Amino acid sequence: MCSDPSKPGDSPARPVGAIMRALWICVGAVSLALGAVGVILPLLPTTPFVLLAAFAFARSAPRLRAWLAGNRIFGPIIVDWEQSGVIAPKYKVIACTVMAAVLLGSIIGGLAWGLIAIQAVCMAGAAAYVLSRPSGAGR
Repeated sequence: MCSDPSKPGDSPARPVGAIMRALWICVGAVSLALGAVGVILPLLPTTPFVLLAAFAFARSAPRLRAWLAGNRIFGPIIVDWEQSGVIAPKYKVIACTVMAAVLLGSIIGGLAWGLIAIQAVCMAGAAAYVLSRPSGAGR
């Protein structure tokens, strides 16, 4: 039975809003960290994690969301996506080039052909999605 905080003598339960806010902040922080790692590691995508971080921060910490949108590295990705679902041509080229390089590296590295096939299918799907998005203005 839930206690009614308006009754004298009952202690109010922890507000659900505070718990959800903390959860969204954690989701945003982890997503942003993964996105930052994705800048360095080609197998980890940056854009989806940055967009998820912006989404999570918008629901929990507007100042963090504003900071992220104003960031010189991640900000343009967020603004372009939110305004028109655009992925700038520069990022399309980078994404597809890195995917092709990783696939080539797997082939040269002697990865099993079955794994290369799975990798190729996944990367082809990701590349098709990236290329199907509007390009907008090049940055």
